[in-house]
Amino acid sequence: MSHDHQEAHEGPIKTPKQLAWAVLFAFVVPILTIILLAYAVTSHFKPAAGTDGLEAERVAQRIKPLATVEVKDASDVSALKTGEQVYQAQCAACHNSGAAGAPKLGDAGAWGPRVKTGYDALLTSALKGKGAMGAQGGGDFSDVEIGRAVVYMANQGGAKFDEPKLPAAPASAAQ
Repeated sequence: MSHDHQEAHEGPIKTPKQLAWAVLFAFVVPILTIILLAYAVTSHFKPAAGTDGLEAERVAQRIKPLATVEVKDASDVSALKTGEQVYQAQCAACHNSGAAGAPKLGDAGAWGPRVKTGYDALLTSALKGKGAMGAQGGGDFSDVEIGRAVVYMANQGGAKFDEPKLPAAPASAAQ
C-alpha cells in the first residue's frame, strides 16, 4: 500500500534530462517567441536598403517645427488691409448670418446698443473676445486692421466712427 501511495505523488518528470527539457520549453522558448514577435512587429518601421527614409528631405520633413513665427512690419501702411477686407476674411462667417448671436452687418437695431458703448469698448471686445466670439487680437490681422473692421461693421449699423489712426512711428525709425 505504501508503494501505491508513492506513485500517486510522482510527477511527469522522472529524470534530469526530462527536467532540462521542461526548463527549456517553460522559459527559453516563450522568451525567444516574444523577442521574435517584437522584432516582426517593429521591423517595418526600420528603413531598409533601397528606401528613402534616411534621405535629407525625408529627415527634414520628420523633424520640421510644428509652427513658425512671422514678424510683420507694423510701420508698413501699404500692407494694411481695409476694414471691409478684414471683415470679409475674418468676420463675415458669423456676422453675415448672425451665428451664435453675432449682430448682422447693417442691422441698426442690433448694432445700436453696441455703438452706444463706443469704439473703444467695441475694439476691446473684438481684440479680447466676447461671448462666442474668440479673441481676434494677435491673429492674422494687426490691431489696427481689426479696428478698421470694427469701424466698418459699426458704421454699417448706423455709427459714425472715424477710421482708427495708425500708431505713431518710433522716433528712431523717423530719423
